[in-house]
Amino acid sequence: MADVGLLGFPNVGKSTFLASVTSAKPKIANYHFTTIVPNLGVVKTKNGDGFVIADIPGIIEGASEGVGLGIQFLRHVERTRLLLHFLDVSGQEGRNPVEDFEAINKELKKYSEKLSKRKQIIVANKIDVIDETKSKELKAVEKLAKEKGLELFKISAATGQGVQELIDYVTETLKTLPKEELIEIEDKMVYTLEDEKDNWTIKEENGVFIVSGKAVQRLMGRINIEDNESMYYLQKCLKNMGIEDKLKEMGVCEGDTVILDDWELEWYD
Repeated sequence: MADVGLLGFPNVGKSTFLASVTSAKPKIANYHFTTIVPNLGVVKTKNGDGFVIADIPGIIEGASEGVGLGIQFLRHVERTRLLLHFLDVSGQEGRNPVEDFEAINKELKKYSEKLSKRKQIIVANKIDVIDETKSKELKAVEKLAKEKGLELFKISAATGQGVQELIDYVTETLKTLPKEELIEIEDKMVYTLEDEKDNWTIKEENGVFIVSGKAVQRLMGRINIEDNESMYYLQKCLKNMGIEDKLKEMGVCEGDTVILDDWELEWYD
């Protein structure tokens, strides 16, 4: 559902990065648990176009076997074209970034051989709080990147150091990666609005509009929001199903958060 997926264990700085490069407003805190829904944001490039980034909730050991919300998380990763694998090289959490990298990739491979071969870029985060000449964590990640033949970017999502260079590289890399064919729902299934019109509900909680129900789950499970064409298709479905009109009737405004199934989106008129 996005061009770029952010991978990494909790508290490695993915939410901070997403907030710094997009208009998304993920919850940011120093905690050791993870969010349960992906956060989406659109990066505007220098050329005026853009791409969608999804902060994928932490994938834990056993995710490929359904531990926690593992399968749900991996399903979101599967819809991306490029993965940014965030590793904390500060040493402040006492974690081993190389072991974290291997653990997540093990789950990707167990879930899907195809997914395990998706292009990855290693992002060594939190370099603002280390001495690059002495950090054993950073040296280990540099060795890992060299052994795996992966690009490595050293950044600080908190201060912005190295972030623009990473975004520029991602922009150019996406131009070389093919987009999987969008599933044209009209050609694959018989869809009757009359049958589906009561299979969704909308509730508003503290300014957030939550759209749920079987019809929404089916819709979000069948489309791939990777570009403008996909966004247009999703909007067309929301209009045809009556969801768009209902949201407007309930007072949704530009910039409001709308949650569709398990995806958090920002509403635009």
